[in-house]
Formats: sequence, structure tokens, C-alpha cells
Amino acid sequence: MTARSAGQSWALDIALAQGGFDALHPEGKGTLEQLGHDHADFDKVFAMVRAGSMLPKAWAVVAGQAEERAAHHERLGYRRTASDLYLRAAVMYGRAQYSIFDSADGRKAKFRERCDFCVARLGELRGNTVRRVELDFEGGKIFALLHLPAHPVSGAPAVILGPGMDMIKEDYIFAAERYYTSRGVVALSIEGPGQGETRARGLTVTLDNYERALETYAGYLAGLPEVDENRIGMFGISMSGYWALRAAAAPGTRLRAVAAFEAVSGDFETIFERAQPSFKNNYLYMAGYTDEAAFDRDLKDRMPLGDLVGGIECPVLLGIGEFDELTPVENALETYEKIRAPKEMRVYEDEFHPLGGTAAEVFAFGAEWLSRGMAGEFDAPGRDERFFVHRDGRTTEGSADPRWWLGATPAGLAEVREGLLGGI
Repeated sequence: MTARSAGQSWALDIALAQGGFDALHPEGKGTLEQLGHDHADFDKVFAMVRAGSMLPKAWAVVAGQAEERAAHHERLGYRRTASDLYLRAAVMYGRAQYSIFDSADGRKAKFRERCDFCVARLGELRGNTVRRVELDFEGGKIFALLHLPAHPVSGAPAVILGPGMDMIKEDYIFAAERYYTSRGVVALSIEGPGQGETRARGLTVTLDNYERALETYAGYLAGLPEVDENRIGMFGISMSGYWALRAAAAPGTRLRAVAAFEAVSGDFETIFERAQPSFKNNYLYMAGYTDEAAFDRDLKDRMPLGDLVGGIECPVLLGIGEFDELTPVENALETYEKIRAPKEMRVYEDEFHPLGGTAAEVFAFGAEWLSRGMAGEFDAPGRDERFFVHRDGRTTEGSADPRWWLGATPAGLAEVREGLLGGI
């Protein structure tokens, strides 16, 4: 645990007691609903929470209620109702285990066990269209869920669904069905090094092993008869947006298109030193560090993308909230400027990191954009589409800069743009 996290835990408790989940992620409830959380379950959980230490209990208790109801409907033969309730239970057990940053804690293992049980039940009830995947990776194991369309497919496009650093593979079950498999697209929701079950089995995240894990997952998809190996893309949010950009920049990547929302692409001072202490505390656990100074030297100081994104060749979509608390919008625009591949940028007015106010649009649009991108529609050299998405429904085309800048540009972004113009 970082010194800042230990010393400021009282502030988090007060924020949770007074503001509920919005104190952590403004409007984040909208995003969690896209990840399979029922709003009634969500409200039950946070009605029980007045301090961070209460989160594992609250998630586990309400998860148990949903699991019990699921079993009731399964006994009576209501398969779809039961599978939907098992999904609700699974994502809540997942939240419960996430709240414990100690792989040796038996409670974490028990919550994972219940989560796995619920996923197995919903998979069977849905005709085995949700399947567990376990792959060898650099001396360890990485874990994923394969999501298949209800009707058999062959040579279909496939999308890797990348979770944020505080997410797990189960978080994408709802979105995978709603936005991908229902449209004939194969989906693979993953856990990379440092995440979920992969971390619990001992595999930590390093500076560059996550993108290698992504290529391992892409190779797995390419070998499936249901998948067209030339149409594999990735949808990533938050840290998986960052990892997706790193993977897309790697020589020989299988990724054909990348949609990255909320990608952490700044200098990592904001997320690790100025944002809520829980973010850095979580990443130390993911990376297996207890020495904060060593973590800063080995990882934090080396994580910024910089010019790495200049090596990306496939089409890229970036989307970010105007007031993302983990990556200032001007930093995201700096990253975008450095991408030379066909690209598109959308800035969402008055949105924070979760993009909760526009989550349903983002998930639907990201899926449709990827389908078109994997089909080659955005391959034209020099493609550069920029949009500022207003809160009132309007969309400004041709620029993603916030309107209130009045045509001025923050110093760092101005320097990047001037440097690029000078290089023409």
C-alpha cells in the first residue's frame, strides 16, 4: 500500500459515506450498467456502504441474493431468467474479490469460486456460448471468456474486450452479447497480467508483458474456425486502452483496428500521484510491488507512451471525457497527434473518466466502428476525423478541442502540434 493511500483512507471513507459511488467515479453507474450490473443491485450495495472496508461485504451479500434467486428460477426451468441472474451475481462477486488486494486472502479465493460457479451456470444455460479459456503465457497462465454467437459462424470478425485495471473478464459478458455476438461477431473478454484470476494465480504486470499477452490472445482467436484471422480488433477502456495502443504499435501485431476509450495516455503523474490513491495502490498489487520507490523507477517513470504510438499502422479510435480525472484531455490530444495511422478522436463534453453519461452510446459506437474498421473502411492514408460531442446532443465536426478554449491551445499540446507541422 502506498503511503498516500494509507494516510488518506479516511478521506475515501467520508467520500463514500457522503457521495456513494459517484464520489469515486462521477456517473460511473451508467458504465457499470453496460457491464451487467442491475441498477437495483447497485443501489442495494451502496445503501450498505459507509466506508471502503464495507465494500467486499456489500457486494458479496447482494451477489448471494441474486445467486439464490437464479437457482430458484433454474430449478423451475426458467433458463433465461436464471442465466441473467447468474450474470448479475457473477459481476458482483467479481467486485467483492477485487476489493481485496491480497491473493493469499481466503475470502478473495471464495468470491472468485462463486463468480466462476455463476459463470459456468450461465454458460450452460445459454447453450455453451460463453466458454472459459486458459492459455499458457511466459511460464504462467492467462484467463479469458470466449463469447460465441447463438448460431454457428465461420470466418467471422473477432474482438478482444480489454478490461480496465480494476475490471475482470466477467465484466464484459453483458456487453459481449449485446454489442458483438448478437451481430455475428466473436468476442473474447480477457484478463491480462496483473488482473483478476491471472493475478491471483501469480502473474504480475510488467512494462511490456501485457501487449505480449494480447498477441497471445489474438493468436488464439486466429486459430479458431469461427474467426477470420485477418479481422481481429480490440475494444479497450481505461488502462486496457493504453495497453491496446502499445500492442497496436508492436511490429507484426494481429490487431486490425483498435477502439480505445478513456485510455490513460498522459505522464502517469495524474493517475498515480494526483488522482485517488486507490489507483496507484491497485497497480502496485497488479505489478507485485511493495516498494513504492522501486515501482516508480521501474514502471511509472517508463510507462508514458510518448512517440511509441507513431508506430501504429492500423486504424485507431480514441474517445475521452473532457474532464477525465486520470488523463487531462490535452494529454490525450497530444497522444492523438502523434499517431500517424488512420485515426479518429472524440471528446465528450463534461464527462469524467467513466464516460458514464454516454456509456451506452460509447459501447454501441465502439462496436460498430470496430466492425467497419476491421472490414477496411478506415484504411485510407491520412484519415483524421475529429469530433467534440456536446452534452446537449450537438456534435462539432473537424475539431475535438473543447469549445471554451476559444481557439487557444495548452502549452504542451501547442508544442506537439507545432513540432509536427515543422516536420512536414
